[in-house]
Amino acid sequence: MSSDLRHRLGALGERLAADHLARLGFEIVERNYRTRWGELDIVAFDGLTLTFCEVKTRRLTATGSGPLDAVGTGKRSRVRKMAGSWLIERRERPYAVSVRFDAIGVTVDALGRLVRLEHVEDAF
Repeated sequence: MSSDLRHRLGALGERLAADHLARLGFEIVERNYRTRWGELDIVAFDGLTLTFCEVKTRRLTATGSGPLDAVGTGKRSRVRKMAGSWLIERRERPYAVSVRFDAIGVTVDALGRLVRLEHVEDAF
């Protein structure tokens, strides 16, 4: 699969995840924040909690492995580092009572239609 197709699939999943969070009452504070460790997909705020969301998107396959299977210990560690970098750099951010790390798995069919969205709050 070309990197362009992977990029489009990832962007679709992040858009679907951001729409989901907005329906839950979150304000999307930032998307695709780049650091030396990678990219934070979504930073969202619900009025109390600042949430760093890792989004994984997969096409529906017969293998049965879900998108959240890709959020292992290495990825979790990098997301924490990226969040720390974001908190240091973004001085003009909402005041949050707490910080949380969520994982959102998005599965789409071959036409890019949403099949399943799994949102795990406080995933790590």
